[in-house]
Amino acid sequence: MSELERINATLKENAPGVWAALSALGRDVVYPPDIPFPAAQAKGTRYNATIGQITDGAGSVLRLDAIEDSLRLNDEDRNKALLYSPIGGLDELRTRWERWQRPEGVNELSPPLVTIGLTHGLALVADLFAGEGTPVVVPQPSWGNYRQVFGLRRGARMISVDAYRKPAEDRFDWRPEAIAEAIAALPAGTPAIAILNLPSNPGGYMPTVSERGVLAESLVAAAADRPVVVVCDDAYAGLVYDAQIPAASMFWDLIGQHDNLLPIRLAGSTKEFLLFGGRVGFLTLPFAAGNPVADALDNKLRGLIRSGVGSPAALSQVVLLQALRNAEIGEEVEEIRALLGRRRARLAEALERAATDSKGRLRPLPANAGAFALIELDESLDAGELRLRLIEESDVGLVSIGDRYLRIAFCSLAEEDVDLLVSRLVAAAS
Repeated sequence: MSELERINATLKENAPGVWAALSALGRDVVYPPDIPFPAAQAKGTRYNATIGQITDGAGSVLRLDAIEDSLRLNDEDRNKALLYSPIGGLDELRTRWERWQRPEGVNELSPPLVTIGLTHGLALVADLFAGEGTPVVVPQPSWGNYRQVFGLRRGARMISVDAYRKPAEDRFDWRPEAIAEAIAALPAGTPAIAILNLPSNPGGYMPTVSERGVLAESLVAAAADRPVVVVCDDAYAGLVYDAQIPAASMFWDLIGQHDNLLPIRLAGSTKEFLLFGGRVGFLTLPFAAGNPVADALDNKLRGLIRSGVGSPAALSQVVLLQALRNAEIGEEVEEIRALLGRRRARLAEALERAATDSKGRLRPLPANAGAFALIELDESLDAGELRLRLIEESDVGLVSIGDRYLRIAFCSLAEEDVDLLVSRLVAAAS
């Protein structure tokens, strides 16, 4: 029996729902027994001539002063930074991230795989589970790159659902049951993928306790007659500003809830550690270390990483690793969260006034978390045209989402500038 046959047999036997959800590529891929495989087996040998990287002959990197001067690292970390990373990422970093992300009281999971940012993680999930016509349910308004990753690259069928309802003209409610409703409308047994981006981009919303319950229950119900892969895009994890709103990812609520329900968590250092240029993300599976399903999916994911990018960048992993070793990093992250919370609070007050001052032409959607606030425009306004007018006449830059929405990124807006920006928005919309 080949390695691919063994891994596929493991999935069929131990996780038939996961096996049914795999794309054609997902079923065919396996971590190849080429250079990284024997190199891993030979790790620690005295005379290791397996990997084509230039060393001193004893496993340490040869140094260039121009590079050396930019790094203040001990010998061990210097080698980690300047030599190839393992395909799955640096072991210590993976272990520390698993510990960092896991809520108190939750059992330890298999160490996550390192990705080159969250978009790479999305692409890996798409390769593994999405194929021609695979339904992918995305609440709208949403981040536009989902369509590129799943629809353009893999030919998946993108299903848009309204993330908000408007029970009255002057307010909106978030719809936790929207995804499950769309899945239930599919033919019974059809595998589906659902995108959960919470806190959301562009909406800036995180569900309440009751909404989380409805969301989890509805997804479990949807998995009763089909495999459902839930992609938890947690790019803005932790950016929750109301003590009454749970900050933990929905990923933790969905683990082990149904054999047909497979949550996958994508998170990383980009926003949580302000390491935007580092491109260090993580893909976490909902299984304990040593679980045969975790091992099988880990193998397939490594095969996709190996065939796509080779291995993740080591230097930025070491930068993040040093941060995670720092006992004060949690306090520093909290300071940034508090700063963003003050910006969000001021923006919320300004937008509440703007809804009145604009005579209903600007209608803010619920925004209690993340980095953004979203505004629905009156039908008499075009988002693209208003965006350009704000640039040309008001020196204000916003993002238009379709023709009805404008997104304000308060993460990049000084608190003292909030009121002026909103006043110029109201004037431009009048």
